[in-house]
Amino acid sequence: MTNQITKLLGIKYPIFQGGMGNISDGRLAAAVSNAGGLGTIGAGTMPVKLFSERLEQMVAGTNLPCCVNIPLSVHPEVKDIIKTVIESKVPVVSLSAGNPQPYIPIFHDHGMKVICVTASVHQAKKAEAAGADIIVCEGYEAAGLNSHLETTTMTLVPQIADAVNIPVAAAGGIADGRGLAAALSLGAQGVQMGTRFIATKEAPYHRIYKEKILEANDEATTIVGRKFQRIRRIMKGDYADKLLNIEQENNTAEYLKMTNEDRHILGAVKGNLDKGYINSGQIAGLIKDMPSVEELILNMVADAKRILSEGAQLL
Repeated sequence: MTNQITKLLGIKYPIFQGGMGNISDGRLAAAVSNAGGLGTIGAGTMPVKLFSERLEQMVAGTNLPCCVNIPLSVHPEVKDIIKTVIESKVPVVSLSAGNPQPYIPIFHDHGMKVICVTASVHQAKKAEAAGADIIVCEGYEAAGLNSHLETTTMTLVPQIADAVNIPVAAAGGIADGRGLAAALSLGAQGVQMGTRFIATKEAPYHRIYKEKILEANDEATTIVGRKFQRIRRIMKGDYADKLLNIEQENNTAEYLKMTNEDRHILGAVKGNLDKGYINSGQIAGLIKDMPSVEELILNMVADAKRILSEGAQLL
């Protein structure tokens, strides 16, 4: 699959791994890059030392292009994170949760390509004007931190594709070749996935997390944090119910405490669903197997090609 995105980034397939915040793992990211996609670790709110270790793990695991996601307004030491990323010489950076304009020239000066994650046409146009190389347009079907705009991927992708002149990748609600084919049909040139990569052999997350995804149906996730405009999509369960109750009580401090990254790690890495939560996109209901990363990507590409070819014959 050769297009503007694969040429710009030097990757074989236009499939990105989404940043996974503090549960990011360098081994999983390296596996995605080695399979022909763009492996990514997220800085989240990690201490710089820990982030540096995860980054070194990713870089050591692949000699192919890989990426770091930086949530600009979230990380408390964003300048040190940026310095660490530049020193690592990773070829691609993904910017989210903040205004990328002051930072894009810095990365370009060091020969890096910049992906900007957006949730609206307005954000995408601003990112393009600021010099972004690629736009990821993320619908609210996606897992984890999300936009209060709650625009779906299906409606967002074609509007952003029409509004900008740089390549677009779709994110939110994509897990197989059908999702890739749909994204390409809507005007995107690639996709970004998070939840689908959790349910892979290389993903180092707790067995309970993976099982919850494999057991999920189409109603398995919920949105929390609307009242505080700190929207997050997570898997339903007792912990999610607690968060919704806290939201009804308008207890901001308790909500922030119970949705911090320590609680995320407790759920996703430790498997403690009494004291922590697990992020999940709506697409979890479609995921019923746990392939290797390479098997997943190769099957997605083959299926997308077949679906697009068969679709043309229906017209």
